[in-house]
Amino acid sequence: MTTHTLRSKRRRSALRNAAFMSPWLIGFSVFFAYPMVSTVYFSFTSYDGFGAPVFNGLTNWTYVFQDYPMFWPSLWNTLWLVVVMVTCRVVFGLGIGLLITKIKTGTGVFRTLFYLPYLAPPVAATLAFVFLLNPGTGPVNAILGDLGLPTPGWFNDATWSKPALTMLAVWGIGDLMVIFMASLLDVPTEQYEAAELDGASAWQKFRFVTLPNIAPIVLFAVVTGVIQAMQYYTQPLVAGKVASGIIGGSGQSFEPGYPDKSTLTLPQLVYNLGFQRFDYGAACVVALILFALAMAFTALLMRGRNNLIQAGD
Repeated sequence: MTTHTLRSKRRRSALRNAAFMSPWLIGFSVFFAYPMVSTVYFSFTSYDGFGAPVFNGLTNWTYVFQDYPMFWPSLWNTLWLVVVMVTCRVVFGLGIGLLITKIKTGTGVFRTLFYLPYLAPPVAATLAFVFLLNPGTGPVNAILGDLGLPTPGWFNDATWSKPALTMLAVWGIGDLMVIFMASLLDVPTEQYEAAELDGASAWQKFRFVTLPNIAPIVLFAVVTGVIQAMQYYTQPLVAGKVASGIIGGSGQSFEPGYPDKSTLTLPQLVYNLGFQRFDYGAACVVALILFALAMAFTALLMRGRNNLIQAGD
């Protein structure tokens, strides 16, 4: 085979591979590479979405980190939700999955009851929770008061607003429940039988049999949960807006984060800067920070995946 023939064969092979990869390459270029490069570029410019962008160096970065009072509260709230809300969702999702797999009768009924909340639209579910947790007229505080227990302000109290959002997120854990149920039912029964013969307790069976087998699913749930928490926008915005008494209408302006910036998240900050203040440069800075945080959390979790998968060894 001549050198020219060999080169032609390699060229045809490369073109064929490129043709098969073209749908992914086009999608990657249009929906990731171009937006990412544009975001980085606009973060160093003064741009309001109408005129031409003007390069201004690190002005936007300095403004976000030093002069914009809503950035640090939103960063803290986002990190809080990532740590607390994701942990609660994974723990409760796994617990409900374990409970249903152990029930002998009525499994379908309980599975349906726990899964239905996940199907509720985010806005409708948030409105329902704001009504239930209304500090003055909500039934939850009425029951707590009748029992002689403290009645928190929930979405009207900066101390309780994030726990209330966590309760809302835990209420809709049907997706995690189904995933964990599938993984739990896939654990080999002979491993449980061997553990019982060795006299293992219920905790030891979970620790040394169940957890190592479902560890990849737990990792998947945590990683996807972190990404979702980093994009948490609708529920805190609707909760803050309704609890503050502003529910829409022309001529009304609303700064997200009610009460006292406690429900403000980084995605809300991107919207506030870009589409309410028309400061696209600063909005791009916050978007890049959000992207960097998501990548850092994901890389950290993926780096520790071997420890999780080998749990109990």
